[in-house]
Amino acid sequence: MNARHTKFIFVTGGVVSSIGKGLAAASMGALLEARGLRVTNMKLDPYINVDPGTMSPFQHGEVFVTDDGAETDLDLGHYERFTKATMTKANNFTTGRIYDSVIAKERRGEYLGATIQVIPHITDEIKARVREATTDVDVAIVEVGGTVGDIESLPFLEAVRQLRGELGPQNSVSVHVTLIPHIAAAGELKTKPTQHSVKQLLGLGIQPELLLCRVDRELPHNLKQKIAHFCNVPVEAVIAAPDVNVIYELPLTLHNQGLDRLLAERLNIWSRDPDLSVWRRTVDRYMAPGRGHVSIALVGKYVHLRDSYKSLHESLVHAALECDVKLDLDYVDSEELEQGDLQSRLGKHDAILVPGGFGDRGSEGKIRAIEFARENGIPFFGICLGMQMAVVEYARDVCGLEGANSAEFDRSAPHLVVDIMPDQRGVEDKGATMRLGAYPCTVKPGSLAAQVYGTSEISERHRHRYEVNNEYRAQLEEGGLVLSGVSPDGRLVEMVELPGHPHFIGCQFHPEFKSKPHQPHPLFTSFVRAAVEHHARQGQSLGGATEAHVN
Repeated sequence: MNARHTKFIFVTGGVVSSIGKGLAAASMGALLEARGLRVTNMKLDPYINVDPGTMSPFQHGEVFVTDDGAETDLDLGHYERFTKATMTKANNFTTGRIYDSVIAKERRGEYLGATIQVIPHITDEIKARVREATTDVDVAIVEVGGTVGDIESLPFLEAVRQLRGELGPQNSVSVHVTLIPHIAAAGELKTKPTQHSVKQLLGLGIQPELLLCRVDRELPHNLKQKIAHFCNVPVEAVIAAPDVNVIYELPLTLHNQGLDRLLAERLNIWSRDPDLSVWRRTVDRYMAPGRGHVSIALVGKYVHLRDSYKSLHESLVHAALECDVKLDLDYVDSEELEQGDLQSRLGKHDAILVPGGFGDRGSEGKIRAIEFARENGIPFFGICLGMQMAVVEYARDVCGLEGANSAEFDRSAPHLVVDIMPDQRGVEDKGATMRLGAYPCTVKPGSLAAQVYGTSEISERHRHRYEVNNEYRAQLEEGGLVLSGVSPDGRLVEMVELPGHPHFIGCQFHPEFKSKPHQPHPLFTSFVRAAVEHHARQGQSLGGATEAHVN
């Protein structure tokens, strides 16, 4: 194919939010990539925030950070995990960013005195950004956030309608992800919500050509016929998207119903049959692990919305696949650990992970969990704030720096072993002002970090304002803590570890943003492998597999 002639798949969602558009779009990318095509994904978010960086995880879930420092929607994490594409700030934009750009252009006089309107100025800006971000690929999969019928998404859907007309026949496909609910009292699946959702989309000038129907059970052929009849699509274009055992099974499920073939036909693309062997191996290993299971406690403050730790969860799954074990992941609210007996809550686990976060709520519970892991030889992994809390705990309990803390929590603490970065002082705006994106790190030879990475120079993605205070580096090292990773100029501590402990390591960056099911991140693989070894040391048999679950 001519790289300058990109084909488009536009993905919309109906009936309810959180229906799985992101996973569907990622799976389409995986299937087309398996056919030898170059793909990319985009996410258009209708909310007015410029980006999700200032939003609470309880509102939006995880903020996914790209190499170029964009704070983006968590669906971009799915796109990177399912395909070879690397996301950038161009792959995700919001209503807020579009309006901000248009208003800035108006202030500069670029519209030559015109009255600025949603059509054409807002829709033209949307279309321009879609086209700019999708060059040099064969297929671009563009997901429109929200639910058809929401007032916020109307400009995006209008832009999609215009784009489809401009692209011409066989250059775009509309895929609508919808819900077929099961009404327990009636004992039936109901198609009416899907009919109404498609009707709304038709009213906006978009005829969906393929329907992905979310169901919790088999979708009978007669209901597919009914949906096809009322929604003006062929029966073969009504595809069931059932719940799966693991999300990496979804590309196989959709392929078995011919989704990638239908997409290729409607886009007039000639391609080879897909090679899905790597996906089959991943699913087979997940369903039948050979070395039993491990139990890991994730101690955080956002545990009541699991999407807050989406990439973290998936990275642990990737590592468990690599280690050929099932993962039992227990989400533990760090506030609940500030008082009481830790043995009963954490002693049953094979490893403890403390992830990133912001604010002091639950911080003392994290510190107690870290102390418990350190003193009891339980494998520990701290990420971003988790690493900072490990430094605070070590300073207090080993180095004798009573009252040590982070400046983020208590600026009047006697020992600010974690302080705001010098270039962050005086920064008032919260959005897009942290140390964001990929930065290099030099790993100390002979350290656990060097052993894990197998190299002395690495690059990882960051999202933070606070760092280990350099004034306390000497005292921490004298106390036995190894600063095993630093920035190339030596100014910033990037990794810490504790020799003599089975596995105690922390990093300032977010390795979960670079892990994939077929390429697990080495830090997570090392951590889960340490959990397996701890499990064995406890005298528990690893001979038989158990069902994975999340508590």
